[in-house]
Amino acid sequence: MIVNRQRAVRVALGPLEEFQRRVEKLLGLKKSGATVCLVSNGEMARLNLRYRKKPKATDVLSFPVMVGGKPVKLRGGKVSRAGQGDMGDIAIAPAVARCYAARNGRALATELRVLILHGVLHLLGYDHETDRGEMERLEEKLRRRLGLK
Repeated sequence: MIVNRQRAVRVALGPLEEFQRRVEKLLGLKKSGATVCLVSNGEMARLNLRYRKKPKATDVLSFPVMVGGKPVKLRGGKVSRAGQGDMGDIAIAPAVARCYAARNGRALATELRVLILHGVLHLLGYDHETDRGEMERLEEKLRRRLGLK
């Protein structure tokens, strides 16, 4: 499910919801395992400050389901066995995404799809800041399969 809580950037939700379903199917995840919320730059900056101690808006943040104060690690040896329930939430700031899209030479719709994929991988427990390239390699492979540049 995708919820639009911002007004700065017009976004067609239907195609993004269809893409999210494709990602979930490709990864063997249960439908509606993640909620994507499109937020304003101000809201994203507040989230980024609160949870990452970074005082600025970013393009995407992921919030996995917490149990006992710890994030649930959904991935194991086989991603296809993950996601047997609610995975968590993904916040995306379309205005920031629009800037990154221009910088990367991509359409906004493509950038938003890249961010949905990136967010889902974080919900599965991947962390590009600590995993020695594991998430990046998987994300590149999935981007090719999904037709994203």
